[in-house]
Amino acid sequence: MKTNGNRNQATTLTGASNIIHATDSDTLKPDDQYNQQLVSNVHPADWKNPVSNQTYDLVVIGAGTAGLVTAAGAAGLGAKVALIEKHFMGGDCLNVGCVPSKALISAARVAATTRRAAEYGVVIDGDVQVDFEYVMERMRRMRAQISPHDSVKRFTGLGIDVYLGNGSFNSDGKSIRVHDQKLKYKKAVICTGARAVAPPVPGLEAVGYLTNESLFSLTKLPKRLAVIGGGPIGCEMAQSFARFGSRVHLIESGPRILGRDDEDAATIVAGVFTEEGIEVSVNASIQQITVATNGKRIQVTSNGNHIDIEVDEILVAAGRAPNVEGLNLSAVNVDYDKSGVKVNDHLRTANPKIFAAGDICFPYKFTHSADFLARIVIQNALFFGRAKASHLLIPWSTYTSPEVAHVGLLPAQAESQGIKIQTFIQEMKDVDRALLEGEESGFVKVHVKAGSDKIVGATVVGQHAGDLVSEITVAMNNGIGLKGIGSTIHPYPTQAEAIRKLGDQFNRTRLTPFTKKLLKLLIRLH
Repeated sequence: MKTNGNRNQATTLTGASNIIHATDSDTLKPDDQYNQQLVSNVHPADWKNPVSNQTYDLVVIGAGTAGLVTAAGAAGLGAKVALIEKHFMGGDCLNVGCVPSKALISAARVAATTRRAAEYGVVIDGDVQVDFEYVMERMRRMRAQISPHDSVKRFTGLGIDVYLGNGSFNSDGKSIRVHDQKLKYKKAVICTGARAVAPPVPGLEAVGYLTNESLFSLTKLPKRLAVIGGGPIGCEMAQSFARFGSRVHLIESGPRILGRDDEDAATIVAGVFTEEGIEVSVNASIQQITVATNGKRIQVTSNGNHIDIEVDEILVAAGRAPNVEGLNLSAVNVDYDKSGVKVNDHLRTANPKIFAAGDICFPYKFTHSADFLARIVIQNALFFGRAKASHLLIPWSTYTSPEVAHVGLLPAQAESQGIKIQTFIQEMKDVDRALLEGEESGFVKVHVKAGSDKIVGATVVGQHAGDLVSEITVAMNNGIGLKGIGSTIHPYPTQAEAIRKLGDQFNRTRLTPFTKKLLKLLIRLH
């Protein structure tokens, strides 16, 4: 299977009618009942675009998370909204991102836990076998089950005019063309997202490769898999496929995996990868990729050493590019570059009538950030709001085992901003519930502004880090410091107790020698 990273054209116009026929694409193979159900929801066959001569309050291009939230929110507040999608409603998250990847991660975790059953006194006869074909079938079934939330039917039911096809700005500065129709707008929002791109490696195009847009179409487990890129997607899929039974080699150009995260956190994950048999090459440069007798040969230089890697498949997870093609942005004076559409802090482009939200314009390419950026657009585009993207506090999580979650500043960022910090660390191995669950690998690390309990950043490493970081995010967003967390009762035993214990750590720092003397005096006087 091969993809060059370009999105497939999903619609064609038949004759002079408004009927839009969905075509199959690599992202939706095999053509089974679950993918058919998915397509029927997010790009139904023979969909007939509405015909409208009115001027819309808002026209949204792109029906990924940012576009869907913008359209639904605006329509719910009384705006007349048009939503344009050329591919599949739900965007990357539903079709080739968050949803299918987490289905695979869940299956991989079950396999890994089952292999550890003896540690808990549970005896399983024979080796643990993974039915990869069924794993992928389950993923497709779950994806289809979730798809009604992002479906054409749901959004038309919200009073939104849904158009399937490519939206392109007209030079008149007040309309967008979709096939043979002209949609007039008062305001427009670009939510076309981003796509996977491959690095310029000699031979990569010739031998073929996978990206997230084609990975989830696999029905046969690759015996040997190379993953190019040690970021969140690369690490999550490298570990999952290793747990399914693939021999995995992860290739990262930087000095370590998870380069945007806390270094101690990345070290823990790298150690688990080694234990699970994943080969990791860092400071790596791919010299050439060629066709081998039994697969594909990757010639790599890593830390000065030359390595030849033979694999059956290559997954590229090394970057994203904005989907700006075909929008005719120059005709409406919307600036963009290789990073995406340029917007100000209010998410307005250089054209005052046009906004953008989500991966197309924002450095943090997460579903949850796209959601809240859409809320900013609704305020600013429709209600003369002045909400700012820079005010968002954005957590993130990588769903390896253990997970790595983060919010706020890392120490280097605090230093660059002239913020002096004090750091408190609670190891998971000293948290009773984590120990009892056999999940003691990890920690909670919280940075506070020196001399106060104000939290400026945190990293959580653990099996449930993505859930635990939300408590810290809520605290930061609402001005609750470590003192407040420490004085809040947490149920025992839970892994969230690790966060409360950090409050205790902070409170102990307040017991200065003078304070201790004063307390002793008060006790004697009691």
